[in-house]
Amino acid sequence: MKNKFLFLVVSLVWFALPVRAAEINVFAAASLTDSLRQIAAQYEKNSSDRIIFNFGASSTLARQIEEGAPADIFFSADEAKMDGLEKKNLIDPATRKSRLGNSLVVVVAADSALQIQSAADLTNASIQKIALADPQAVPAGIYAKKWLEHFQLWSVIATKVVPMENVRGALAAVESGNVEAGVVYKTDAGISKKVKVVYEVPSADAPVISYPLALVKDAQQPVAAKKFLNYLDSTEAGDIFKKFGFTLRD
Repeated sequence: MKNKFLFLVVSLVWFALPVRAAEINVFAAASLTDSLRQIAAQYEKNSSDRIIFNFGASSTLARQIEEGAPADIFFSADEAKMDGLEKKNLIDPATRKSRLGNSLVVVVAADSALQIQSAADLTNASIQKIALADPQAVPAGIYAKKWLEHFQLWSVIATKVVPMENVRGALAAVESGNVEAGVVYKTDAGISKKVKVVYEVPSADAPVISYPLALVKDAQQPVAAKKFLNYLDSTEAGDIFKKFGFTLRD
């Protein structure tokens, strides 16, 4: 009888203990910073789990995952970085989905008198420096380079390019006045009052911009991470992504 009573007491104490919240590490492209922070805040209102972000260039984040960084979810700004991790068996392909689309714009400082009506206008002498995310590694810069190559302009413009760590760095360079123009995502231009869009790149002239997400194979919190992945694919999250200018992919 005494043993049964002791078991009952231990059981009641055990079930009374609060469930330990999971910390979900999300490695996400810098361009997703504002939208994901708002989505996470909404998610955490109804979950005991905590979302921890590591924002940066997708190329840098992919390399960190390859080197064993503790990531549960990877949200890339292009398919190539996700492809690289999948080939190395570092993500769960069953959870992979292309969630978002974006577009490129040319931005200048809000008080600039520059006018851009085509890609060719970037060759004008009035534009000495153009900020891009690193066109050799970072998705936003790679997309911009492909757009300019489409018009055989890259070789002319390359000497003007100031490569930045990520797309937010390119935006900051324009905001500071250190460059005359920059090529960034439309979503990034939308969050800044210090720049203005002077040219929107037509989708027909630019490469397809796609943001895939997936569970990292060695996720430390796979169950909790899958729940958040499902939320990122929800209507509620989709509405927030759209508010920040992203398009939703099927």
